[in-house]
Amino acid sequence: MKKLLYILLFSFSILGLAQAPELTPLSKISVVTCGPGSELYSTFGHSAIRVEDPSLGINAVYNYGTFDFTTPNFYMKFARGKLDYSLARQNFAYFLKEYEYENRWVKSQELQLTLAQRQSLFNFLETNFLPENRDYKYDFFYNNCATKIWDVLKEVYGDALVFDESYLNELHTHRQLIRQKVKINSWAGFGIDLALGSVIDDVATPKEHMFLPDYILKQLEVAQLNGQSLTAQPKVLLEAKDQDQGSSFLVSPELWLIVFLVVILLLTYFDFKNNTRRRWLDFILFFSTGLIGVLILFLWFFTDHSATAGNYNLLWAFPFNLFIAFVVALKKGPNWIAKYAVLLAGLILASGVFWMFGAQEFSPLLLAVWAALIARYLFLFWSYHKPKIA
Repeated sequence: MKKLLYILLFSFSILGLAQAPELTPLSKISVVTCGPGSELYSTFGHSAIRVEDPSLGINAVYNYGTFDFTTPNFYMKFARGKLDYSLARQNFAYFLKEYEYENRWVKSQELQLTLAQRQSLFNFLETNFLPENRDYKYDFFYNNCATKIWDVLKEVYGDALVFDESYLNELHTHRQLIRQKVKINSWAGFGIDLALGSVIDDVATPKEHMFLPDYILKQLEVAQLNGQSLTAQPKVLLEAKDQDQGSSFLVSPELWLIVFLVVILLLTYFDFKNNTRRRWLDFILFFSTGLIGVLILFLWFFTDHSATAGNYNLLWAFPFNLFIAFVVALKKGPNWIAKYAVLLAGLILASGVFWMFGAQEFSPLLLAVWAALIARYLFLFWSYHKPKIA
């Protein structure tokens, strides 16, 4: 009867109708770390907090990594970095089943807490789960499902919880940390390097590394609460099964960007040899680089994403190209196009200089794109100095 009463109290707390029930000495609270999945949204892993109390029938996961697809203007809010994320509470059995289905490993670190300390954390989570408290402003690097773990613990335990900055042997930039999870030679990695700016090429502090769940796990192993170890040794709840990834080179950006380079060089050579100019090709190159530049400008100046600022990909993906594309499509445009083409080639070289001196690290895959564009821009300069262009 007493157990049933506790279960009812816990259920009512979901609706905010009662305070969190009192945990029993059999209760446990753990931090759960999940491995990467095959989709981009899951490739960085996941972190959550698990509360167990068999006496009360509680086995729940508090998950700060959820959002509502039914939010009005969902895609626009997502693109502009204005989409709120929420704290969700899930049955742990269903939570674990999902990761088993996705073939992702799951590890658990039990927090070495007194009953009073467990109750304080449980009360905080229940209060945070109330409808008026559960939403928060998401930031990929500074306020996500992983960073929330440490922030919550710090909020509950204050100065008694001590961060150990020596838990890392080496510090990385934010871009290097992303590349630990997303391959450079992948379309996702290529897109990330295009979209994110120079601000992520600074060296992350030890705490900033914890936007990745792997580093939350590492920090919790050495953190202390009131001078004692915060967690027990990690326990493996799920092992990921080995899978044959197969060869992905045929769909890799490296292959197709090399093909792009070869095609542009061949077409430019034939144009030069035959004293012609494929205006449709110039239109495509100018329009596509201009469109990329406009998207970069949008992400930099018109969104709340902190990581898209200071993006020097604008040097080669020049936004004005979007409009100049219609000029180069003309059979014979104004002569200043020749100087404009030289300017664009110079901006690509400037991108290389920025890369060399560490202002921003670009994707190495861009070298093929840059070579193709420089070749075409120099041809365009030459073609506008010829008396006749077919």
